[in-house]
Amino acid sequence: MADLCQEVGHRLGGATQAQVLDVRRRLGEPLRVAIAGRLKAGKSTLVNALIGRRVAPTEVGECTRIVTQFRYGASDRVDVVRHNGTRASLPLDEAGMIPQRLGVPRSEIAYVDVTLTSNHLRDLTVIDTPGLASANTAVSDQARRFLFNEAPIDDDIDDDSARALSGSEAIIYVFTQSVREDDVQALEAFRSMSARLSSNPINSLGLFNKVDKLAGSGADPWPVAEPLASDQAKVLRRVVSDVVPIVGLLAETTEAGRLTAADCEALRQLSALPQVERQVLLASVDLFCSRESVVTRESRERLLRLLDLYGISFAIHMLVQRPQLATGELVRLLLQASGFMRLRQTLDQAFRWRSDAIKAGWGLSSLEKIASHAERPADRELLRDAIERVLGQADYHRLRLLEAAQLVTTGAVELPDDMQNELTKLALSSDPHWILSLPGAPNENLVKAALEAATRWRAYAVAGASPAQSRVALVAHRGFYLLSQRVRGQARFN
Repeated sequence: MADLCQEVGHRLGGATQAQVLDVRRRLGEPLRVAIAGRLKAGKSTLVNALIGRRVAPTEVGECTRIVTQFRYGASDRVDVVRHNGTRASLPLDEAGMIPQRLGVPRSEIAYVDVTLTSNHLRDLTVIDTPGLASANTAVSDQARRFLFNEAPIDDDIDDDSARALSGSEAIIYVFTQSVREDDVQALEAFRSMSARLSSNPINSLGLFNKVDKLAGSGADPWPVAEPLASDQAKVLRRVVSDVVPIVGLLAETTEAGRLTAADCEALRQLSALPQVERQVLLASVDLFCSRESVVTRESRERLLRLLDLYGISFAIHMLVQRPQLATGELVRLLLQASGFMRLRQTLDQAFRWRSDAIKAGWGLSSLEKIASHAERPADRELLRDAIERVLGQADYHRLRLLEAAQLVTTGAVELPDDMQNELTKLALSSDPHWILSLPGAPNENLVKAALEAATRWRAYAVAGASPAQSRVALVAHRGFYLLSQRVRGQARFN
């Protein structure tokens, strides 16, 4: 797609050329993932964990009411972007965070553009949004304008292309405790208003945050969190690909390197207390702060801000079991206890891993729109010929699989659950072991299983399926056949 835009772009004229070259530019940029949810759902905390630095303010203030984009850059910089496109540059504050006061009237601000040297942002642009379901209409509307492709862009570009060019390609929706009707409505709005391949559950992820609040007094929340997340995934299955439970505060503290050696030493001192004394301290936040202890009140209050009761309780439990536990290993265990590693894996599988396919589909959709609006007949013909060449390539079938999975996951085409799961796996991954549920199987078994799956889908397409189901089934049939060919070719090459 990028080569195609480069090839035809310079042969086009005027506004059409600018639009196609802008598509080419966007294809080379990292995947744009928006973090959305209600106020105080923990969105900014998650952003800091994803970035690996505490940069986004987590307390409600001027910055948390404005859309903020985090992307990779050669230096750390904050640009306040006005609605007219002009920028006001600011340094990060003394704590390395976005300043609470931006120096520009809020009514003039379109969004805040932050560039950071974090390696986490090399292939992922993160967009922190105000509360979509906020009772404050202005906050919600501003988030919607940015999320749903209404950010400022060159006046020469038509409205449809502008919305496609400036929109996010994937979304993480953060919620706590339970999903509300306005959560579903916000996700439905994203699905209906964003670009073609980004507007489906495959590119939307639910994040069940603050699961440590499900259990009191620092108790283990995971026995409750896992089944609850599974239930929420069923409720949201038409709007998100999965629901991942997480303790966002622990993720931010460990990923952003906020836990110091002094903090770990304070935890070590607490772990050395008699068991009864530890139990009393961990019974409530008030007791943990107010009760006399070998660790100062200031140190304990800091631990609460960094870990809350669950993280403190977990760390103390680890240190009781292993008194010589090194600080680095304790941080690693806390990160594991946060659930963040599962989120990272899900992001790699669901978003970053197939970002090329998402972007190629978006680019194709954009070119189709540009072609339909091109003023010169020669430009329209040139673009449509280029699009036909893309459609004729074998790799295009991967995009057809994503489109078929979109139809099924959104409920536009009904399939039995086992077939829906099989199709989704085929669309989401190139790993034949995962797609075919045969971990560690030799290539000959994978080829056989792929051909059997292709045969099943073909049989379903010609016997008993509706016309819509049949079209989806034929896409899956070819997908499994191509998978068998790829595995056979790999076996021959090896």
